[in-house]
Amino acid sequence: MTSDSVLSLQAATLTFGDRRLWNNLTLEVKAGEFLAVLGPNGTGKTSLLKTILGQQKLTSGSIEFLGEPVGRGNRRIGYIPQQKLLEQGTPLRARDLVTFGVNGNRWGLPISSRAVRAKVDGILEAVGATEFANVPVATLSGGEQQRIRVGQSIAGDPRLLLCDEPLLSLDLHHQRQVSELIDEQRRALNTAVVFVTHDVNPILGMVDRVLYLAGGRFRVGTPDEVLRSEVLSYMYDTPVEVIRSRGRVVVLGAPEGYGVHDHLGHHVERSSASSTSGQVL
Repeated sequence: MTSDSVLSLQAATLTFGDRRLWNNLTLEVKAGEFLAVLGPNGTGKTSLLKTILGQQKLTSGSIEFLGEPVGRGNRRIGYIPQQKLLEQGTPLRARDLVTFGVNGNRWGLPISSRAVRAKVDGILEAVGATEFANVPVATLSGGEQQRIRVGQSIAGDPRLLLCDEPLLSLDLHHQRQVSELIDEQRRALNTAVVFVTHDVNPILGMVDRVLYLAGGRFRVGTPDEVLRSEVLSYMYDTPVEVIRSRGRVVVLGAPEGYGVHDHLGHHVERSSASSTSGQVL
């Protein structure tokens, strides 16, 4: 593990029964790096985040954060979950959730000292949430709630930020706002970002490297190195064509079920052949 590495996986393998998600994965993520994790459903993208958080054990190999084995409760790892709206009637305000991120490692209710309040105010301003700081989170829009989750995730000054499909169910406007917000904060804090997504296009200009998982295989490299027809054809073991158009990446020919989400029709362009599909990545 090099001196500027935040996260290191060495010969990491994860299996469930007879099913191998990924094998012999070796990867180092450096401070300030933006790594996008792509691939079909069921290939272990979220499971990768769980292993980093210490919630899932590797079958073999090792994983280290800041030179130490990963474990539960590490305060220097921030986490943004998939979009899940809070139920109406939940009394927590935006300010309360960010405060949990500042001092949530303490027992009991959050301590709202002057220093903590000042830090919370600064975070709310940084994520553009000052105007609804005292508003119940359940009454906010999906994009506004994700802003609060970004604020909560960076409240502990993380060295590593894990993002599990944070743009899912957001419209294009809020996708752009939330992804740009995450990128701004990683630059300001020199935080490494591991960003799981089904669609790389909203973050394509921010990404340093891609980790692509498919068919038990993986590839790591820049978007130009990985998102290529010959690379994905090998990984899917079937002809796949990658097209770049107007700054976006479209994958044609991936088998049905390999990452095509029928409920996200605005991200999918289907071909006339039932055995192939067009996936915006």
